[in-house]
Amino acid sequence: MGKVMIGGQAVIEGIMMKNENQYAVAVRKPDKEIEVSVKPFHSKAENCKILKFPIIRGVVNFIESLVVGIRTLTFSASFYEEEEEDSKKGNKEKKKSSETSEKAMMAGTIAFSLIFAIALFMLLPAFVSGLLGNVIDSEWIIAILEGVIRIAIFLGYLFLISRMEDIKRTFMYHGAEHKTINCLEQGKELTVENIMGCSRFHKRCGTSFLFLIMIISILIFMWIRTDTMWLRLLLRLLLVPVIAGVSYEFIRYAGRHDSPIANVLSKPGLWLQRLTTIEPEPDMIEVAIKSVEGVFDWRAYLKEQQREN
Repeated sequence: MGKVMIGGQAVIEGIMMKNENQYAVAVRKPDKEIEVSVKPFHSKAENCKILKFPIIRGVVNFIESLVVGIRTLTFSASFYEEEEEDSKKGNKEKKKSSETSEKAMMAGTIAFSLIFAIALFMLLPAFVSGLLGNVIDSEWIIAILEGVIRIAIFLGYLFLISRMEDIKRTFMYHGAEHKTINCLEQGKELTVENIMGCSRFHKRCGTSFLFLIMIISILIFMWIRTDTMWLRLLLRLLLVPVIAGVSYEFIRYAGRHDSPIANVLSKPGLWLQRLTTIEPEPDMIEVAIKSVEGVFDWRAYLKEQQREN
């Protein structure tokens, strides 16, 4: 069966699925009904050839995925916000205000997320390992320690948030997303029974992408040496887009191929998904199916694959 290049993301009590130039968000509302919203998506790379070049396209894809991810999270969260009684006039004013402030809030959230991630997973390990340079002479050992610290912080962060009840449910939806895509790639109909029998792990997962960033950063930073702390931190910061771009190229390759090399190098990311995916409940699978159906005619796809085979 051919690869289905559909990407997804778990949101609050729901799942987002993206296919080509549109994405759909399916959310299980408090009244237990499933709300589906389908939106168009147009990448900046469509009108600029340079943005399609290897490495560069990875950076573009990462930023655009972050924008869509935050937008869909906001959409899903809107169903679970506390309702307030407002007058009709107040509601209109509130609506106008939310429309004008949405872009500013989105930009602020994205900026904060990037700054927090870079500071925690890139700059902090570099700073701590730099302090160890006062007692360790070997630059190679310091570089390795920086990588170990980075991975330890990343794994510790994932472990801690995985203990939170709300995050556990999100990770269950994450598992439902993977199971649904795996079911489709295996040529099976999207039924709750079929999907529940599929794996909750997938090579194109964002978790694997983030872990790969950690590994590639170790390999790159080992060759960049400087005794000046501020220059050390600056170089780490400037190389973040390059590392993200290289990581994207590998994830893209691994998602399209089943070569022994791709499978072996994908193993650490798949193992890490044991933390970020949990076996879902049947009603979560129903949400995943609705999300896929918002952007992909899976019945027509399966018929076409059967004719070709």
